[in-house]
Amino acid sequence: MSRRIVLAHGGGGRLTRELVRELFLPPLANPQLAELADAAVLPWPGGKLAFTTDAFVVDPPVFPGGDLGYLAVCGTVNDLAMVGARPLALSWALILEEGLEEELLATFVAGAQRACWEAQVAIVAGDTKVVPRGKGDRCFITTAGVGVVEGRELADREVRPGDAVLVSGPVGEHGATVLAARHGLAGDLRSDVAPLWPQVAALLGSGVALRALHDPTRGGVATVCYEVAERTGLRVELWEEAIPVRPAVRAVMDVLGLDPLYVACEGRFLAFVAEEDAARALEVLQGLAEGGEAKRIGTVQQRAPGQAPLVLRTAFGTMRPLDLLSGAELPRIC
Repeated sequence: MSRRIVLAHGGGGRLTRELVRELFLPPLANPQLAELADAAVLPWPGGKLAFTTDAFVVDPPVFPGGDLGYLAVCGTVNDLAMVGARPLALSWALILEEGLEEELLATFVAGAQRACWEAQVAIVAGDTKVVPRGKGDRCFITTAGVGVVEGRELADREVRPGDAVLVSGPVGEHGATVLAARHGLAGDLRSDVAPLWPQVAALLGSGVALRALHDPTRGGVATVCYEVAERTGLRVELWEEAIPVRPAVRAVMDVLGLDPLYVACEGRFLAFVAEEDAARALEVLQGLAEGGEAKRIGTVQQRAPGQAPLVLRTAFGTMRPLDLLSGAELPRIC
């Protein structure tokens, strides 16, 4: 029978020590983490330092294509990658509910280990707390990450009228997979969750005029594009027929009455690229195993007074304004 987490695991005594040394340290081993210090001391590689923090909750915590631990590492690495930063090191803190099965916790640790290996990054510091039964929901993970920007900084302020909008692959797969698993819906679905730095590094190394990057997590593609348009004062036009959505994702969205454009991705990114370099950027992405289905899905335009920040050119050639969602349409997916 699997052992379970008890309150004493978070008390700082023998059980805390055993949890750290037996469950966390072996799969996540590296010299900085082995120090078990209050903070990790890292070499300074030069360039600009990037720093991010995030929290992860998902129901169910294990889903086709990933788990809470894998998601937490990928999400943090991806936030760094979106500003052009090569990830250097992460920390993670776990809030465990009394009664959590150690076997499930071990699954999260193994997922984190796999993501660290894929992203070539290490978890160098961490913390664990245990809350009484009923005061949590199995496990919550909070992360922080540091990275270095070795080239030009990416930012929305660099986006210009005429720029192309690219997506690195089919959208909505993470949200659709989690929702299908939660509601017991059948279908050939798998989350897209993955570390994005290798694809970003390839784009940065290609010399294309890359303006800005965003991973469309909560709120999906539509929310990201709306926010970019609002920050820049420009207008983003998306092309409905160009946006890649797998049939299985669309089927789940139809059943639940949701729009794939507003559904979270955890292994895709949007790239805003100078028009003259759009074809080259697509060539670079499509030449990678992870980016074979990258597409151009829209363009950036000047926005006239009174125009909507974000519009969708439909399959019928009409323009449909897209707005921000006003409610929590997809809770507990990232």
